Amino acid sequence: MRTRLIWLAVVIGCAAALLPFVVSADSPGRVLSRLSGGRLGSQAADWHDWNPSHWAREAPDFSNPVIKGLWDPERMRKAGSADQPVANDVGKDEPGVSDPEPKPNPARAVSAPYHDSAPIVGKLFFDSPQGPSVCSATVVTDPAQPGASDLVWTAGHCVHAGAKGGWFRNLVFVPSYNDRALEGAARGAATADQVAPFGVWWADWAQTSPQWIAEGEETGGKGSPFDFAVLHVRRKTGTGPATLEQTVGGAARVNFSAPATKDIDAMSLWGYPAAAPFDGERMFTCAGRPGRLSINSAEPSLYRVGCTMTGGSSGGGWFVRASDGTSVLVSNTSIGPSSQTWLAGPRLGKEAEDVYSAVSGRFA
Repeated sequence: MRTRLIWLAVVIGCAAALLPFVVSADSPGRVLSRLSGGRLGSQAADWHDWNPSHWAREAPDFSNPVIKGLWDPERMRKAGSADQPVANDVGKDEPGVSDPEPKPNPARAVSAPYHDSAPIVGKLFFDSPQGPSVCSATVVTDPAQPGASDLVWTAGHCVHAGAKGGWFRNLVFVPSYNDRALEGAARGAATADQVAPFGVWWADWAQTSPQWIAEGEETGGKGSPFDFAVLHVRRKTGTGPATLEQTVGGAARVNFSAPATKDIDAMSLWGYPAAAPFDGERMFTCAGRPGRLSINSAEPSLYRVGCTMTGGSSGGGWFVRASDGTSVLVSNTSIGPSSQTWLAGPRLGKEAEDVYSAVSGRFA
């Protein structure tokens, strides 16, 4: 979480046909059912320079060469959240613009092993100027590769620093991270297979919204209505089926219709909160009815749900249940306040669908 101001979170794929919503949330375990981006191998001379005046920012500049053995279990355990919280009173407190602040819903620990309860949810690791950092992310469907997706949804601020920075590096996704929720000495002694039961997947492409790149900031919530991103990944450790979706056994569909809050009885939020009182080693979930939060009246409002998860859950998926009983992703965690009482995420519309479609089409 980002200290004194809201913290930010990356996002998911789209259904071939949008399904109507019913009045309850659901577990992602039942899912088994000009743009800015980058690619592996781009040769940006300034890639290793964090200086804002030289930091690689634009589409051709993203590069994520695989570094064998970099993300071992111990480095993963020590990686912390760089999220900064926003002010408790952030947003426009006006009738018809923002709804009243919701009551906090306590985060609930997800049952282990995660490969049974929520296999499509995982943890994102990356290096930033502050050091090894973490977010949360979700496996999403790929319309160009039905049943064989390698796409991951997360928050824009988990892959790109926004207006004052550029692309982060060494991005990897670990589905069902710390599968058996090991803690203490047991977690310290965990094997690579226990920490990453489905392997470690390196991003070979990242794409976020041009709005996030142009205006996103790590504090205050600026750019959060467009704080989403899609990764394309490939396996670098472990063995098994060829694609990410085949390996974990499912992927979430994404709904880009930005349903109105009045039409949603409940959303379920998933992630790996890493800021106190959490440690980033276990998966948690919250559920609640969403309200609206407006950061900028000229931009779409955010969904806001009462939830006590902290920084590190950024990028984690927000789900509603469709009429066929499966879960669909409609948002991702972007910001939360220093009071740790609620989370807010973008309403996924055309801008998000454009990012998703561009990544899917590139690897068709």
